[in-house]
Amino acid sequence: MALPITIAPGDPAARLNAETRARARDRAASGLQLDVLVIGGGVTGTGVALDAASRGLTVALVERGDFASGTSSYSSKLVHGGLRYLATGDVGVAWESAIERGYVAGTIAPHLIRPLPQIAPLYAGEQKLGYLTGAGFFAGDVLKMAARTPRGLLKGWRRLGKRRTLELAPGLNPDGLKGGMLGWECQLEDDARLVIALARTAAAYGALMMTQTTVDAITPAGAQVHDSLTGESFYINAKHVINAAGVWAGQLDQDVELTPSVGSHAIVRSERLGNSTAALIVPVPGETGRFVFSLPQPDGLTYLGITDNPLAGPIPEHINAPVADISWIIDTVSEVLAVPLTLEDVVGTYAGMRPLVRSAPSVDPTGNTDSATRDAEQSDTEDRTADISRRHLVSRHDNVVTIAGGKLTTYRRMANDAVDLVSDRPCLTTRIALVGAGAKPPVPGIPDRLWRRYGNEAPTVWDLGVTNPKLRVPVAPGSDVLGVEFAFGLEHELALSVDDLLDRRTRVGLVPQDADLIRGAAQEMLTPESASVGHRSSM
Repeated sequence: MALPITIAPGDPAARLNAETRARARDRAASGLQLDVLVIGGGVTGTGVALDAASRGLTVALVERGDFASGTSSYSSKLVHGGLRYLATGDVGVAWESAIERGYVAGTIAPHLIRPLPQIAPLYAGEQKLGYLTGAGFFAGDVLKMAARTPRGLLKGWRRLGKRRTLELAPGLNPDGLKGGMLGWECQLEDDARLVIALARTAAAYGALMMTQTTVDAITPAGAQVHDSLTGESFYINAKHVINAAGVWAGQLDQDVELTPSVGSHAIVRSERLGNSTAALIVPVPGETGRFVFSLPQPDGLTYLGITDNPLAGPIPEHINAPVADISWIIDTVSEVLAVPLTLEDVVGTYAGMRPLVRSAPSVDPTGNTDSATRDAEQSDTEDRTADISRRHLVSRHDNVVTIAGGKLTTYRRMANDAVDLVSDRPCLTTRIALVGAGAKPPVPGIPDRLWRRYGNEAPTVWDLGVTNPKLRVPVAPGSDVLGVEFAFGLEHELALSVDDLLDRRTRVGLVPQDADLIRGAAQEMLTPESASVGHRSSM
């Protein structure tokens, strides 16, 4: 197997900030004809930019908000092997998920991945459920081996007794508990951090990365855009435009029919579930292959989800989790808890809009017009988005390629398929390690939080506090966020606003009460006087 292609920690070419954005805008507006213009700064769009740039193509990416400000930051934070899709008979999606999970966890972003134990509790009278769960875990292990998942990454499944089940998940109701089925999955430190690492790695390969830049119109020779910060309009010349706008892709390509669904999550303090170290898999009553999960995080929070409900009407820029969805989630999880949850236990919520592909253009093997990948599939069920396949679609009309559907785990394959339609150069992304991946340097004294979130760039982040030690302490009492994280977000990760820092760079914004603790510190870092702390001195 070929060795990964790595990027040195702190590589200046991977730096993204207000100044690099301005230079990218000036170059994109200069009249230079680019090979590819990518629309959308989520996991798929940044994945497309990296794929195209690493093939040697000239690339620009425009995103109307911030990186990962749409669906890509509202997932369950899992890179999973598609166990659910095996349960529903969608073996193709499960296989693709298992293959891509191996790439992400083994080569692309191992620094952002940790193995997560998952327990399906078994109660008296649920013998049939136990057999089905065991069969599902076994099938997942077979798929894992067939997909050549890196050895030692995930353990095999096994059955647990009652005592061990309660040790891993103390919040379970012990009455009638017989034990549990234990499986393993890959958990992301954070989905937004994956997207930002993709964006920075694409920049290291020469891609011009521009957030807060909106597309007004796509033309046969590129696109008319405007800078939302300055109000300036300009034209970007490009041979090909790749539309990776997620749930909004249909607004730019009228021939693509999407059926958006809403996936909601509730957030509770982990102590409310007994500080469980394992995720819980709770079957949805009366449904096959649908579950609600509790997903413990290293910061003392647990995410509960997920719903799958159709979105009616116009697609909003942002959606809040409906109260009915949150109530359904906590009621479902509470079925197996010793002390049921209530809405008062919920400290935060979030919801993402999935761009599910209901139908696809006709297949044209030449790839010139109306082409679709082998993944496009239409569900026969019209009113249940949970039944729509998570397969993805790639279509092409003249110079515009649209990529839609799929899910976070398979972003790399989606990008590969899209760029294949505009380039015959070989794809390299199965071998490219993102910024932060690679061996940790032996540097003592760095907080574990930085290693988890930045990988081998943790010393680079920590060093931002050399000249100003105040950056090495929490930005506010009661918070785990360090000042160096804000500084690194501004200097290296193209954070331009308080929301960028709170909602995507640190993710504290998921819990409003926690965000309020540090909002003032974030605002202070964005003032002109903040330059004196030294975080912009090396720009």
